[in-house]
Amino acid sequence: MGYHVVNPEDLEPVPDRPCELRRVGDAAGFEELAANWFRAEPGEDLPLAYHYHDDQEELFYVIEGTLRVETPEGAFEVPEGSAFAVEPDSPQRAHNPADADGRVTALAIGAPAVDDVHPYEPEA
Repeated sequence: MGYHVVNPEDLEPVPDRPCELRRVGDAAGFEELAANWFRAEPGEDLPLAYHYHDDQEELFYVIEGTLRVETPEGAFEVPEGSAFAVEPDSPQRAHNPADADGRVTALAIGAPAVDDVHPYEPEA
């Protein structure tokens, strides 16, 4: 059996990312589920630019602020205390807009924990 208490603030941020990223799932020893904690200041993306996954399902739970998610179907505003679910093959760009009043903190959970990300170029 294995149990873990993980405080994201105790984890080292991942370098060279567009916002603060701490890998909660890695610290917990997860192999089948990705769990990442993000803190984004106004104008920062979480965690990548526009992209989609072949197989991974994602859920963004907003802890603080309002997350904006761009999709081919339009933009979504995800307020604090709410979650945004993304199915496989669904392009999205989660970010904190440059004109936001403050930062966004969110926990992103994805399964399976695979590296199946692809860039997406929206049609102009």
